[in-house]
Amino acid sequence: MVHVKICGITSIDDALAAVDLGASAIGLNFVTGSPRRIDVARACEISRAVGTRALVVGVVADMTVDAMRALVEDAELGCLQLHGDEPPEALVPLLPHAYKAVRIATAEDVTRASSFDGEHILVDAKVEGALGGTGKTFDWSLVKSLATTRKLTVAGGLGRDNVALAVRAVRPYCVDVASGVESSPGVKDRAKMKGFIDAARNA
Repeated sequence: MVHVKICGITSIDDALAAVDLGASAIGLNFVTGSPRRIDVARACEISRAVGTRALVVGVVADMTVDAMRALVEDAELGCLQLHGDEPPEALVPLLPHAYKAVRIATAEDVTRASSFDGEHILVDAKVEGALGGTGKTFDWSLVKSLATTRKLTVAGGLGRDNVALAVRAVRPYCVDVASGVESSPGVKDRAKMKGFIDAARNA
């Protein structure tokens, strides 16, 4: 059964709704400039509300290893998603409770993704000038082989209308969605979340 991560959660209500609907993980965004960014205090409240019912993932970009470790402790996170331009060596000290997000447009990008250690890896669409959350898809066939060797999470432009296609095309470990289940940036839509999770699980 494919796992589902609802990313860009900004409130306790949305976090609990996602978990109640069957999400395996939720993502809390700490990236400067993101419309879904929250502070550590809010993140800690959400983490405590969710408890052990789902994995709470902190989405970060280009932080130092010490700063990332402090964030995990202060926000009571279960895992980190490194979504910036971090080199492979930045991930290693954080394993196994971290994974790299790699933006994909070409086969060379997939090769780069393979250079990162760890059991898990996330692939997203490569859009010039954006780290993620663009609502854009990419050629899923590029990462099909990667899904056979790693616990692969597919992100980028997914919604209830196309997530089943992505699952059937790649057979990933997990699918990730943010803008595709929102009524506005950072505000989740329950019907869209339910439709997404049901479509992913029934693919």
